[in-house]
Amino acid sequence: MLSVRNSASRDVMSLDGVWRFQLDSGDVGQTEGWFAAPLPAARPMPVPASYNDVTIEPEIHDHVGPAWYERDAVAPHNLGRDRLILRFGSVTHDARVWVDGVEVAEHLGGYLPFEADITEQVTPGQTFRITVRVDNRLSWQSIPVGFLEEDSQGRPVQRYFHDFFNYAGIHRPVKLYTRPSVAVTDVTIVTAYANGPEGTIGRCTYTVEAEGAEHVYVIVKDADGAPVARADGATGEVIIPDAHLWRPGAGYLYTLETHAVGEEGEDVYPQRFGVRTVEVRDSQFLINGEPFYFRGYGRHEDNLIRGKGHDPVLMSHDFELMEWQGANSFRTSHYPYAEEVMDYADERGFVVIDETAAVGLNTAIAGGIFGGEPIPLFSEDHANARTQAVHADHIRELIARDKNHPCVVLWSLANEPESHTEEALNYFKPLAATAREADPSRPIGYVNVMISTPDRERIVDLFDVVMLNRYYGWYVNNGDLAGAEAALRAEIDAWIERAPGKPILFTEYGADTLAGMRDLLRRPWSEEFQTDMLAMYHRVFDSYEEIVGEQMWNFADFQTGTGTTRVGGNKKGMFTRSREPKQNAFVVRERWLRMREKSGF
Repeated sequence: MLSVRNSASRDVMSLDGVWRFQLDSGDVGQTEGWFAAPLPAARPMPVPASYNDVTIEPEIHDHVGPAWYERDAVAPHNLGRDRLILRFGSVTHDARVWVDGVEVAEHLGGYLPFEADITEQVTPGQTFRITVRVDNRLSWQSIPVGFLEEDSQGRPVQRYFHDFFNYAGIHRPVKLYTRPSVAVTDVTIVTAYANGPEGTIGRCTYTVEAEGAEHVYVIVKDADGAPVARADGATGEVIIPDAHLWRPGAGYLYTLETHAVGEEGEDVYPQRFGVRTVEVRDSQFLINGEPFYFRGYGRHEDNLIRGKGHDPVLMSHDFELMEWQGANSFRTSHYPYAEEVMDYADERGFVVIDETAAVGLNTAIAGGIFGGEPIPLFSEDHANARTQAVHADHIRELIARDKNHPCVVLWSLANEPESHTEEALNYFKPLAATAREADPSRPIGYVNVMISTPDRERIVDLFDVVMLNRYYGWYVNNGDLAGAEAALRAEIDAWIERAPGKPILFTEYGADTLAGMRDLLRRPWSEEFQTDMLAMYHRVFDSYEEIVGEQMWNFADFQTGTGTTRVGGNKKGMFTRSREPKQNAFVVRERWLRMREKSGF
């Protein structure tokens, strides 16, 4: 799905702001027709934002089930032959949308965009009402998975297997945009380059889908907006002379300006891209043919009050902190991030591992939220063929949205899934094929959990990179860093033997750390212990050529469900939830700046 862009033929209007909001605790809104008239007992609620933390009411914070949003908007008076499209960046997790009582969209999956053509439901120049039903309930057939129980009062309680809070609401920008009846509907760009005596020659292979077009042509513009190449046809190749490469730390962007011309007009769509290549070879991860070492974090879209609501101020500040610390990359743990974040990463030259929302596909780990006996996960009664189909749709939607971002170098299909069983192999084999079919140009991976050790692992051969979450010294060998180091080295040796030729990337490692807790004995939870534990990991990483990156857990503390191991959330951040640095932020900064100076990125 193309991002929303202003152009000579398109106008974009923001619908962000304060909407009207109402909980639907009894799930009666649809049967009572709340979409057909203004909400009966609405209150104000900002968009984009999670609704959970905005008020101080427990019934809103802990709500499980549907909730409703609505607002009025005005259709452009000069719509003419143009179509009017209503687009949501993210509604978590299940959404239904009505315009003046007519249903126009339904979407399952809380972290990807969807849109609806509402031209026939509005009158140019007139006000119309938008109503959205949001449902935060997870099931065995949603991504991520979960299930419902009841508490002692008979109220629904959402159970899930991932270690972050199940925030809900309209989390990303809502937009109205116009699109000509002759319309560019998709653009796919794959780049390559060659170095010659006349400099770097860029090659942009493109495919355009356009409704109602009789003629398609493209113009490539450089970062200053100057035309540098042109080609005719809906598919083709554009040669860019003296090309500037997109590199880590130097996000040079071109624009493929696509023109679709037909009897009823012309559409112009600008698609930004970077000229760069990605390859995995001989235990190395190569960007533009050069070995790349990932320095960074797993992160979360999480902040005070806003929850998972997108905020450009917070986004910009987070990138400033990451750059200050010397990071060059991050993983979108554990779901696709806002399109605005991906655009910003393109511009800043940050490298991104783009992950689906398939987190918690593992009932054998508690994650601080769920306890009890493991459930047979990949089975007819739990994660079944329908779950697999939803997961495949999610993979396709993610790649369709982010395929043209040069910052994205690796697709991660799941975080810490069950991967040591025959059922897991049967589940993931077609999903790996789905990802490769959707994008043959990038490597794919998944993030391995500690209990799926090299001798038990079944699905790693389907993927290109070994991605490991490891907590020796914290969940295992707690406080015993000597024992933790020995166990870590032994497992790395086993992975090198188990998956020869595959680069190894550590996607999580870290210790919960209470900011301000100082301890002369350097015990767990202290800032000193976090420094010691990560120093041990870095010492190990530096001794293996097969290790191509370190993305610690986590960039900043974040909210989780409550439990005996989670007091006020997960505390493994380099920064607190409000972005104050812990001691280790400065220690890691010294390491990463040295590495950046040595490598150049």
